[in-house]
Amino acid sequence: MKKAVIALGGNAIAATGKEDIHQQFSNTRKSLEGIVELIQDGYNLAITHGNGPQVGNALLRVERTAKDIPTLPLGVIVADTEGGMGYMIEQSLLNRLLGIGIRREVVTIVTQVVADPDDPSIRNPTKFIGPFYTKEQAEDLIIDFDWIIKEDSGRGFRRVVASPAPLRIVNRRIIQQLVDQGVIVIAAGGGGIPVYVEIDGSYEGIDAVIDKDRASAILARDINAQTLFVLTNVDYVYINYSTPLQEKLEEITVSKASKYLAEGQFPAGSMGPKIEAAISFLESGGKEVIITSMDKAKQAILGKAGTRIIKDQP
Repeated sequence: MKKAVIALGGNAIAATGKEDIHQQFSNTRKSLEGIVELIQDGYNLAITHGNGPQVGNALLRVERTAKDIPTLPLGVIVADTEGGMGYMIEQSLLNRLLGIGIRREVVTIVTQVVADPDDPSIRNPTKFIGPFYTKEQAEDLIIDFDWIIKEDSGRGFRRVVASPAPLRIVNRRIIQQLVDQGVIVIAAGGGGIPVYVEIDGSYEGIDAVIDKDRASAILARDINAQTLFVLTNVDYVYINYSTPLQEKLEEITVSKASKYLAEGQFPAGSMGPKIEAAISFLESGGKEVIITSMDKAKQAILGKAGTRIIKDQP
């Protein structure tokens, strides 16, 4: 059985956050071509996706309607966007498969992801989310919502939240059962809903977000997938990116990826989390990670595109 997790980039459905629902459905349909080719190639799949623009819009709604309706915590906003975006992917993929005569079940699971309540990021949140504000707007929002807001690279002020490392997928057993049965499962959208485990074993939400690529690696590990596909906006991973010395990487080992990461070749805000997720997945038993653009997924399977990261040979 060929089993893989596909992580759709955060901009697959909405790149700017200004797309209306019709544009988002159109973008969703376009993003599925590589996934359909993998299904035709016999893969059993779980699909994850980003939700950055959607969460940003949801936070704007919270801000602008707070005087009229109760506000929502960040974990519930993640759950809402996970369900709504899962619906768009689920329906679009079902329709595409029906159109080419493939009958496969597709289901969305709103996924809880366990994190450590003492994760250092919770005490010192640094992940920027949502829109930019002026200093005066930021000061008002801190008073009104008790948000933590910091300046983002001189471009304005934004809310920062905790982004703890994912430890395991709460729904992992049912996701694995469904994927093994051939059901295409959409799970851990936006990194999933962060929760921690109480002393009595019960779950409680964390006001945070989890990185989608790191959650995808944990999901792939937890369902015993062999391959993790990270579909983003570039065909290859590069070193010395956007410099005269830029070099594309076609195949690298975990040790080489770790070396480049330590050298700062992969920035924290872009390729860094993807490489960290790849290393984590391979060190926990995965076979390979493929990072490429959405329209190169099929070529990447054939070794004709994308960056393949593999284990070091003994």
